Amino acid sequence: MALGGERGLWVLCIAFRLLNALLVRTYFNPDEHWQALEVAHRIVFGYGHLTWEWNKGLRSYLHPLMFAALYKMLAVLKLDTPWFMARSPRLFQSLIAAAGDVYLWKLSRRAFGDRVAKWTMFCQLVNWFTFFCMVRTLSSSIETVLTTIALFYWSSPTIDKHLGFMSNRQLALCVAWISCAIRPTSAVIWLYVGIYHLYECRDKFRYLLHEVLPIGCVILGATFSLDRIMYGKWIFVPLRFFQFNFLSGGGDFYGSHPWHWYFTQGFPAMAFTHLPLAVLGIWWSREWFLAGLVAWILFTYSLLGHKEFRFVLPALPLAMLFAGYSLASIEAGSKKIVKEKSGGRWPLKLTIILIGLLVSNAPTALYTSLVHQRGSEAVMEYLGKEATDQRVESIAFLTQCHATPFYSSLHKDLPMRFLDCSPSSDGGKDEASRFMEDPLAALSVMFGDGNVPSHIVFFDSLEDKLRPFLEARSYKLASPLSFVFFHCLSMDSSFFVHR
Repeated sequence: MALGGERGLWVLCIAFRLLNALLVRTYFNPDEHWQALEVAHRIVFGYGHLTWEWNKGLRSYLHPLMFAALYKMLAVLKLDTPWFMARSPRLFQSLIAAAGDVYLWKLSRRAFGDRVAKWTMFCQLVNWFTFFCMVRTLSSSIETVLTTIALFYWSSPTIDKHLGFMSNRQLALCVAWISCAIRPTSAVIWLYVGIYHLYECRDKFRYLLHEVLPIGCVILGATFSLDRIMYGKWIFVPLRFFQFNFLSGGGDFYGSHPWHWYFTQGFPAMAFTHLPLAVLGIWWSREWFLAGLVAWILFTYSLLGHKEFRFVLPALPLAMLFAGYSLASIEAGSKKIVKEKSGGRWPLKLTIILIGLLVSNAPTALYTSLVHQRGSEAVMEYLGKEATDQRVESIAFLTQCHATPFYSSLHKDLPMRFLDCSPSSDGGKDEASRFMEDPLAALSVMFGDGNVPSHIVFFDSLEDKLRPFLEARSYKLASPLSFVFFHCLSMDSSFFVHR
């Protein structure tokens, strides 16, 4: 391994992910801000919006508290400036993502040797969706890292002691249970792994009662107590999460997809040009346990109506592992990889494949990270500067629900409102849907008393519809984007300032 072995790999991955975090300037999923950073900001600074999920007790505070600790450190050091508040969470997440990279390398080396590990790392760092998503503060991102770490320790045949008393298998169970506490759907992954091991192990009674259940009770008990403190009442989040998303079908509120979406659109888009290599790697390696885990994740999530790319993110590193196996096989000129260091000249076929991976993934990663949906974050950066200069009194966001960051990015305790999209108890349309049907009528109701905000934010597709209202109240247009050519390529935000 170049760069001084594992230590050098840590340096490489940390440096790469830090750069990755600085280059990601676009909006992807509301949960990155609204279910992590907004909650953390409220914990530390006393203001921030809690979405309806928190009122129903569907989220654990374990994940937001990680970023609350970061915000608290910034506040103590007097570094809670707009730049640090906007950038530091992703920089912090980049360190976690780097750990996921290194442990994927360790997992692939343990499974197939140094040659495969090298190419697995190449695939992991080149993949566009990993670059686009892993440094974002989504619970799915940390779930993916924890899953990779747990699989590495789970696969270890040794009985090394950690913390003086814990075996590799027990450490894997601890990490797995923490992943389930942060994101209850992670149980999908560990149900497969656990049942597979239960079938193979000789002492099933000891496995269940001496390892799985005691460790699970300790970790879930700790998070149960933590949520009791934060919510102010006893709430068992995994149970409520299961009841809402699986028994009542609440997840379908955000839309549904065909059952085959993950197989035909979702995962192929994520793996992109690595997908053919991953399929070949599965066939050539005959590593059916990990391949079965990928298939299990895609199949199980396909049973749910509501589907998103990030839900199956934990399967992506495993696909990169199998893609790495294919590259190593092509380099070695054999379908069966021998666990030895690689050497010699690359075959022409391998060179062409590598160029194809770089040419297809690098532009996609840069476009989605720097351009696509950049306006949603750029407008908050603009507003942050305006608020710092005392030029903002109040803000109204006339967009689809949660389409921009909020207080965690602005970091000013100003009156702000957005179009509500909480599920209606009577099944009626939410405020955001009613607004999109007739914007001018909705505005006359919202600001009928003449108390209009100093700033209004909306996407440029609504500019013509809102123009009569804006001109009648002397608003003027200001662009939050410094590169106007992005306007035609991305979901830009139009921004008006009240005179």
